[in-house]
Amino acid sequence: MRRALRHTWYMTRRHLMGLFRQPVWIAITLVQPIIWILLYGALFKKIVDIPGFGSDNYIDFLTPGIVLMTALFSGGWTGMGLIEDMKAGVTDRFLVTPVSRGALIAGRLLMLGIIAVIQSAILLSIGMLLGASYRENPAGLLLLVVCSVLLGASFGALSTAMAVVVRKEETVIAAVNFIILPLTFLSGVFITLSLAPGWIRTAARFNPVNWAVEAGRGALSSSPDWGVVLARLGLLAAFALVCGWLATRAFRAYQRSA
Repeated sequence: MRRALRHTWYMTRRHLMGLFRQPVWIAITLVQPIIWILLYGALFKKIVDIPGFGSDNYIDFLTPGIVLMTALFSGGWTGMGLIEDMKAGVTDRFLVTPVSRGALIAGRLLMLGIIAVIQSAILLSIGMLLGASYRENPAGLLLLVVCSVLLGASFGALSTAMAVVVRKEETVIAAVNFIILPLTFLSGVFITLSLAPGWIRTAARFNPVNWAVEAGRGALSSSPDWGVVLARLGLLAAFALVCGWLATRAFRAYQRSA
């Protein structure tokens, strides 16, 4: 167990060091969601005046959704890095070393979790500077960050599974866009689902992105319904476990074929 944890941390450090050598990537991943908050916050500011919206401050409403959407997109593109490693022969070289096989996947997912925590802290700080009122709810903030980590890790695992199966960047890009964009718009990231058509509300009940949104935003509300929040968190955690299992199975199949 200690050996596996040590190897996982080694792989996590390797991935983080690779990211930190790409200042343009860091700038884009931090600036883009800030632009989303500023852009959508200004564009849809008056939407709170619609009867039944359920909030009188759109930045309050939007910021948790942007935090989760950022983690979702970060996770979705994880497979691209794995494909680069496979094409360069890095993955195959690791397979002939004593490194724990589970660490090859867990290291990427832990890296995603660390990035999600950093992004969440920055975006929540920006949201509060723009008028969101979360300072008196540390438990809600912590739970939102947990949702962000789980969501990013879930789709990071799915992206990893796709990468080791298809092994082509173009296919992974197409698949990620095909999956992530509809899931985002079939959730309550931008508007409350009480204003959405019935079929969207039905689809959202089975949407892991919406589970994260309902849990994170619900925990930050002035009077959280903890039964609903914890139920959605449980569904999200179960989804993360399933995605991790799929990634492990796919990687084992790749290992046998390598």
